[in-house]
Amino acid sequence: MTTASTYTYQQIARAIEHLTANFREQPSLSELAEKANLSEFHFQRLFTEWAGVSPKKFSQYLTLEHAKNQLRKGAPLSDAAHEAGLSGTGRLHDLFVTIEGVTPGQFKQAGSGLVLAYGVFDSPFGKYVLGEINGKIALLHFLNDGDEPESILANAWPEVTLRQDAEALHELVNQIFPTTANATMSHPLPVLLRGSAFQLKVWEALLKIPEGRLASYDQIAEAIGQPTASRAVGTAIGSNPIGYLIPCHRVIKKTGLFGGYRWGVERKQAMLGWEAARVDG
Repeated sequence: MTTASTYTYQQIARAIEHLTANFREQPSLSELAEKANLSEFHFQRLFTEWAGVSPKKFSQYLTLEHAKNQLRKGAPLSDAAHEAGLSGTGRLHDLFVTIEGVTPGQFKQAGSGLVLAYGVFDSPFGKYVLGEINGKIALLHFLNDGDEPESILANAWPEVTLRQDAEALHELVNQIFPTTANATMSHPLPVLLRGSAFQLKVWEALLKIPEGRLASYDQIAEAIGQPTASRAVGTAIGSNPIGYLIPCHRVIKKTGLFGGYRWGVERKQAMLGWEAARVDG
């Protein structure tokens, strides 16, 4: 990914923000192009290249009715194979995630002397910082203006030594956001998650939501065997440290409203529309 792709996302995000806030009025192409500071022609072309569908089609994926239909279909969380959770046609390759979970206490005992390698990269959804410990992804955090990657990493993993080494992470980056149509997975993507037993159960359940589908907080609570814990599920989802790969963006309110997102509502909406377009495609 290049810096140009991040700038493209920023332009698209402004249009998506306006589109989502006013989807009932179905904003015109000229309105959306103005929000992106582009001519109608260039906006239509840029948006279609980024999303794979026209702005009009994309807007259909962001309507309340579409979200409700997705929830009514129900993501097969109870019987979906863990390995199939992130297999996505839209990514043009099979993407698998395997979780290694530890409690904070367990990690504290074993964390002395560990090094976290990190780098800042571009994606279809803006810049993000990626952190890796012993070959395992320990953090994927999308960045907003003013964010300091080192502070984010230090807060998430205070026991480890930070080492900036973007070059060492390129193989992982190319598997998360492939830049070529024939990109393939050589092996599962391992992630290192530090959390309580409850948090780990929630994050594992998120992996079972198929790409292009949605689930509610209540459905996640049911899937982990605690149907009355939807509020606690929401808290666990909000603390997910690995964006996109652990797909907390696929969880919305049972009313069909998208709800909040740790890395910004417009980014969540961009991800959901982007995935829906690829699955339908």
